[in-house]
Amino acid sequence: AGFCSAVCVEVPSETEAVQGTDMKLLCISCMKREEVTASTVVEWFYRPEGGKDELIYKYRKMNHEFPGRFSGRLQWNGSKDMQDVSITVLNVTLNDSGIYTCNITREFEFEIHRPIFTSSRLIHLTVVEEAGEDFTSVISEIMMYILLVFLTLWLLIEMVYCYRKVSKAEEAAQENATDYLAIPSENKENCAVPVEE
Repeated sequence: AGFCSAVCVEVPSETEAVQGTDMKLLCISCMKREEVTASTVVEWFYRPEGGKDELIYKYRKMNHEFPGRFSGRLQWNGSKDMQDVSITVLNVTLNDSGIYTCNITREFEFEIHRPIFTSSRLIHLTVVEEAGEDFTSVISEIMMYILLVFLTLWLLIEMVYCYRKVSKAEEAAQENATDYLAIPSENKENCAVPVEE
């Protein structure tokens, strides 16, 4: 991710969608000088495997969807400041796999001149029938089980340690009690009260 300003971060789009779900094609293009007014034109192209680019969506102050395979299935998800110019493909199908290109053209409105800047983002989208298990979630699950095993072993060790400690304390207490109660015979004679004549 590249930082362009204090409020704009360019993040790559996800590249895998599940058939029948909605897929947001993320396209963020941070303005170089956000304090300057600029007019922005956004064009989205789609290219199937081995095919050619076809214009499917255009935004210039208002959205325009072109007829074709995506008719009625494209939704504008851009922001008002035109930093985010994303669209969402509704109810994706397996045939929607391919390369999507997001072209952004900005015309900055300076007093003396009006420079034009262009940028493009490519998204290689793959549509699958079912969601695959995320690698991160698999690692998290494994780590959770390892942690549970470790905590269980630690608890058992603590229990054994405490049991031995309590047993030793009880044995020591019993020995002290036995020593205290057992008075030798010679000590008993010394304990007799002397009788005065």
